[in-house]
Amino acid sequence: MSEKRLLRVLAGERLDPPPVWIMRQAGRYLPEYRELRAGAKSFLDFCYTPAMACEAVLQPLRRFDLDAAILFSDILVVPDALGRKVWFVEGEGPRLEPLLEAETWSLEPPESIPQRLAPVYETVNRLRSALDPDLTLIGFAGGPWTVATYMIQGQGGDKDRCRRFAYQRPADLDALLADLVEATARHLAAQVDAGAECLQIFESWSEGMPEPLFQRAILDPTKRLVARLRELGAQVPVIGFPRGAGALLGRYARETGVTALGVDTQTPAAFARREAPEGMPLQGNLDPQLLIVGGKALEDGARAVVEAFRCSPHIFNLGHGITPQTSPEHLSALVKAVKGG
Repeated sequence: MSEKRLLRVLAGERLDPPPVWIMRQAGRYLPEYRELRAGAKSFLDFCYTPAMACEAVLQPLRRFDLDAAILFSDILVVPDALGRKVWFVEGEGPRLEPLLEAETWSLEPPESIPQRLAPVYETVNRLRSALDPDLTLIGFAGGPWTVATYMIQGQGGDKDRCRRFAYQRPADLDALLADLVEATARHLAAQVDAGAECLQIFESWSEGMPEPLFQRAILDPTKRLVARLRELGAQVPVIGFPRGAGALLGRYARETGVTALGVDTQTPAAFARREAPEGMPLQGNLDPQLLIVGGKALEDGARAVVEAFRCSPHIFNLGHGITPQTSPEHLSALVKAVKGG
């Protein structure tokens, strides 16, 4: 059995204390990250420069007693590699040319993904050499629906336009999701080939969907994605994180083929345990706002999460990503509260 604590939990073992990693653990809350980011002319250039991306991954590991590293990249490298222009507006987020304004479109073939995203896989390869051998290296990608929403409407924000698109242009949506399933499977498989030891699928825009659309846009594509990933030879554990899935969380856990389930902030641990297959590892789910507040509220919240998931194989994490307002000292206090230091 692996000595890596995260992989042991993903194999079904319950550890006390649980392994810890934090979504967006490399990011703007760290002053050294902001200094590093200032040296790149754009965010995508940052992601595509292996030396910089590798350094971003290593920065939080120098500060905090974490059990995993996660690749520094972005979910929108996939549409970028498919030939859709992606850029980032400071303070506002990503922008793309919206597909909903086009009657037709063409994408680069998904088979070209490994070649077009070669710098990302070089980063993974460098990290395997640079990391402490006890740490697990996590690769990731956005879920097909989440990436499709950015491509359809050209930005984040409310998803009403995407849902209308799904009803008005079902064939176009299905074709786009099919391309994203193949492209994402190849992207994740290439990360595994380069050294990623487990994967996370960020389905960040799962909230507010009626069950038939959830089935068509999230459950079915994710099931095909995981199956295709296995066909491509990637046998590592997969953590699925369908943020906001609510009452449909159990269907996601049972039907998609993921190894472990990421639990968001609003979802009670007892509900996740009841809905997921027995023994499925669960990950989550501290409110990121507690990391901003700090102090006793943070420590009490962390211990409450650990206790709530005590009956399951558990990976401690947030219920969403860490925010830029977070003090690094608060993250240090969180890790100590979880690990008993």
